[in-house]
Amino acid sequence: MARHTKEEALATRHRLLDAAELLFQAQGVSQTSLQQIAQQAGATRGAIYWHFKDKADLFNAMMERVTLPLEAAAQATGQSEADPLREVERVLVAALKLMTTDLQVRRVFEVATHKVEYTREMQSVQQRHLDARKACVADFERALRLAARRQHVRLAVPAAVAAQGLHALVSGLIQNWLLDPDAFELVQTGRRAFSVYVAGLGFGRLPSAADVQTAPCPLAA
Repeated sequence: MARHTKEEALATRHRLLDAAELLFQAQGVSQTSLQQIAQQAGATRGAIYWHFKDKADLFNAMMERVTLPLEAAAQATGQSEADPLREVERVLVAALKLMTTDLQVRRVFEVATHKVEYTREMQSVQQRHLDARKACVADFERALRLAARRQHVRLAVPAAVAAQGLHALVSGLIQNWLLDPDAFELVQTGRRAFSVYVAGLGFGRLPSAADVQTAPCPLAA
């Protein structure tokens, strides 16, 4: 009986998080009440407070169900002895592919970037965002420093600045693609933008499979 109750509680928790994802995406976090989430999930308001302390706690639990693209990139960067630039390119391309193929990841990323206001109630959410960005930028910086040392390249800007720029490039591409997914092809554009970016840092442009398969001119698409 206890096991059955535990399974029911877990199922209710997932229904609440599913409902929160959909409502946050449709109407924004600040405009969505806990009562609305409970009603959407077919649960009571009391069930919300059984599982979550407040809206921020629920929001963070929703985020924890997925690994967002730049978080995935940060976790993967630096875990290989391969060429650091190629490794960064690989994990960034994988992150962009995740955005285009996983509907839940896309939905949660859209909520996290376009549908949330960092009010006092959501301070813990803002801190999570800042911590994730800081970790990703730090991993990019380590990879760029290592690549520059191995290739005897003097970076055009300090590695810390280059890492911030790379993060802004990738996150900006994703956010703009979310506004209009038909405007451009995210993975191919991201791959080419990364290649041009590292060339500007002094590494030289990285040829990619997309360049070979599509057209001789990198601006063709």
